Amino acid sequence: MGQPSGTNGTNVVALRPRSVVALCLASAVGVVGFGWPFLTPEPSTLGEHVGDAPYLFVAVLTLVIAVVAAELSEGGMDVKAVAMLGVLAAVGAGLQILSPGAGGFDPAFFVLVLAGRVFGPGFGFALGVVLLFANALLTGGVGPWMPFQMIGLAWVGLGAGCLPRCSGRVERVILAVYAGLTGFAYGALLNLWFWPVAAYLPPGSSYVPGAPLLTNLSHYAAFYATTSLGWDTARALLNATLVLVAGRPILLALRRAARRAAFGAAVTLELDPGDARPPAARSPQLP
Repeated sequence: MGQPSGTNGTNVVALRPRSVVALCLASAVGVVGFGWPFLTPEPSTLGEHVGDAPYLFVAVLTLVIAVVAAELSEGGMDVKAVAMLGVLAAVGAGLQILSPGAGGFDPAFFVLVLAGRVFGPGFGFALGVVLLFANALLTGGVGPWMPFQMIGLAWVGLGAGCLPRCSGRVERVILAVYAGLTGFAYGALLNLWFWPVAAYLPPGSSYVPGAPLLTNLSHYAAFYATTSLGWDTARALLNATLVLVAGRPILLALRRAARRAAFGAAVTLELDPGDARPPAARSPQLP
């Protein structure tokens, strides 16, 4: 089980060798899923891309389940950690229902960044996937974009748990900057699921199969600036502001919950020394 990390919190999902391998494999699948337009010279059609997305979805889910299974088998993620994962995923999904990304207002990043910071990178990765999955089920937002959203949010949570150690106002400023930057990065990544197959784009912003890398990068930059930048700016500003305004009490509450849950604390059974019954008839008591 992960050890407390100073003022930052507790690594609820310890990154042991098997979980690191699973995370790396899941991330590799994500890199291929997002980056294939810049890696292959072959043309693609919308039908082909939609057909590929479910396979990525299955692969990501399988690898994330492997992370959880590896931790459970090694004692790295106990029942309390699973319960915390479910509670925070429900909170994030609820926020999404109240404001389902309209106009770029996506408050789930706020919960994900703070939780990843407190509970560690492994927990943040798993929370990003479970949160998006729960939200998709509640809102009916299941489609070819879903696997890309899952891995994108998972990376946001993972990165939050890897930020440098600090505390107080400095920590909140760093988290706010991170929430803002990832708001832009998430939007830029998510566009890649449909940009290569969008036939309605003008030549200067459309994907050109077989073109040099720099050409497609410049085309995508033009596409992003004219379509997604304003949307992502709203997301970045909202979550950065939420971290600055409400980050302190939420961080305190999450860390208090982590201390009381005592993640990783060994559970020992003790017998009541005053019990006169035979040892075989005594009921063990939790300390």
